[in-house]
Amino acid sequence: METNLAAREDAATILKLYELRTDPVMREARSWMTAEFWPKSAQEVQAILADFGSQHNCWFRQVTSYWEMAAALVNHGILAAALFCDTNGEPFFLLAKFSPFLAEIRQNSPGFLKQLEMLCEQSTLARQKLEGMIASLEKRRATAGVR
Repeated sequence: METNLAAREDAATILKLYELRTDPVMREARSWMTAEFWPKSAQEVQAILADFGSQHNCWFRQVTSYWEMAAALVNHGILAAALFCDTNGEPFFLLAKFSPFLAEIRQNSPGFLKQLEMLCEQSTLARQKLEGMIASLEKRRATAGVR
């Protein structure tokens, strides 16, 4: 996947993805997902997913579906993997955050973060970013008491 060089159109796509991330509601949702929501189990994730209409459910779905959509653009050859990986950390952070309970979450939500996982399986750079995030989160959990 990394052999594909970015095209001019990739620049417009990556800038549009960035622009969408700056929407005030999206910023709030991303802030909650990255800084406040630290599930200790798949059950805590499932509780959010089952709480239809709640603010946290909306934010959770907004952020995960956004990054899944962006990863799908890469997986379908619309956006160069290397450019996506070089300009984004958050999707890999989220996959790392949920990785301890991914299999269990997928028992009820089979497609959960499948596009991001596929990207990491197909791209060495994406896999390296994910591995770095997993190591960083493990260290953070151990030193800061983060779940």
